[in-house]
Amino acid sequence: MLSYRRVLGLPGVPATILLMLFARVPIAAMGYTLTLHVVADLGRGYGEAGLVGTMTTVGSAVGSPLVGRMIDRCGLRPVVLVCGVVSTAYWVSTPRLPYPVLVCVALVAGMLVVPVSSISRQVLTALTPTELRRSAYSLDSISLEASFMVGPAAGVAVATQVSASVALVGIGVWFAAVSVALWWFNPPVRHEQDVVEGPRPKPRDWLTRRLVATLVIATGAVFCLAGTEIAVLAALRETGEAGWAGVVIIGLCVASIIGGLAHGGVQRSLSLPVLLVLLCLLTIPAGLFAHPWWLLALALFPANLACAPTLASTAEVVSRVAPARVRGEAMGLLDSASRLGAALGSPVVGFTMDHSSAAAGFAAAGLGGLAIASTGLLLQVGRRVSVSSVK
Repeated sequence: MLSYRRVLGLPGVPATILLMLFARVPIAAMGYTLTLHVVADLGRGYGEAGLVGTMTTVGSAVGSPLVGRMIDRCGLRPVVLVCGVVSTAYWVSTPRLPYPVLVCVALVAGMLVVPVSSISRQVLTALTPTELRRSAYSLDSISLEASFMVGPAAGVAVATQVSASVALVGIGVWFAAVSVALWWFNPPVRHEQDVVEGPRPKPRDWLTRRLVATLVIATGAVFCLAGTEIAVLAALRETGEAGWAGVVIIGLCVASIIGGLAHGGVQRSLSLPVLLVLLCLLTIPAGLFAHPWWLLALALFPANLACAPTLASTAEVVSRVAPARVRGEAMGLLDSASRLGAALGSPVVGFTMDHSSAAAGFAAAGLGGLAIASTGLLLQVGRRVSVSSVK
C-alpha cells in the first residue's frame, strides 16, 4: 500500500478526497428522495417519478461536457458559483413546485448541477504525478462508493421519519455548503507541468478512437451497475425479502471498495477491457442465487470487486489521452457517458423483468453492458490493428 501512502502524502489530496466524499452525499440521496416526494407528497406514480429522474439525468448528461468546457476556459470558481446557486435554488424550491413545472425545471437543473465527479477527477489529475494516478482514481472511486452507502439511507430516513420536503430542502442546503467549500478551497484543475498555451484544439484532434472507446466502455459498465441495482430490488421483493435490500447494496459497495483498494495498490492491474468483461460476465448468473438474500449478496460479490477498478480505469485512460487544455470537457464527457449508462440500464432491465422474471434482470444487466461496451472494445481492437498496419 506504499502507493496510497504516497498519494495521501501529497499536498491537497487528503482534503480533496474528504471534500468530494462530502460533496457526493446529496447526489447519492437525490434519486430516492425525489421519488418519495413525487409518490408520497404529489400523489403520482412511480413512472411519473422516474420521468423526473430521467429529465435530471438527461440534463446532466448534456450539461456535463459544457460545464467542463467552462471550467477549462474560466476556472473553477465561476462555474461552481453558478452551478451552486442553481442547484440550491432548485432543491429548496422543489417541494413547492407542481408536477408539470417540476418535470420541466428538472432538465435545466440537471444541466447545471455541480459536476462533482468530473471536478474530483480533474483536481486529482492536477495534484498527482502520472505514476500515482491509478491509486488516486481508486481512492476517488472508493469515495464514490462510500457516499452511496450513506446518501440514499440518509435521504430515505429523513423522508420517511420527517418528510420528503424536509429532505429535499436539506439536499439544497447541502449543495450550498458544498459549493461554498469548493469556492473557498478552490483546488487546482491543472497540473503544474500541463501545457495550456496556444489555441484550443479542435474536437477531431483530441476526441480520438481510444477516447471514444473508453467513453462507450464506461456507458456499458454503468448500464450493468444500474441494471444490477434494480434487479436486486426486484429479486428481493419477489422473494419477500425487500427489507434486506439496503444490507445487500451495502455489501456490494464493500466489495467494490475492496476491489478498488486492490486495483490502486498494485503496480500493474488488469486492463480496462478485462475489468469490464469480468464485471458483466460475473453479473449474468447472479439471478440463479436470488434466495435467500445473503446468497444473492455472495453471488454478486465477485462481480462488484471489479466495479471501482473499472470506473477508476476509465478516468485514468481519459486523463492520459485527453490534452490538458480540454481535460475538463473530456471528464465531462466521461460523466455524461456514465449518466447515459445509468439512464439506459434501469428502464431496459426493468422492462426485461416486467416481461420475464427478476432473475432475468441480472442477465439483461450483464449482457446489455457487454453489448454496449463491445462497440468500445471493437474500437480499441481496430485502433491496434491500424497502428500495427502503419508499423
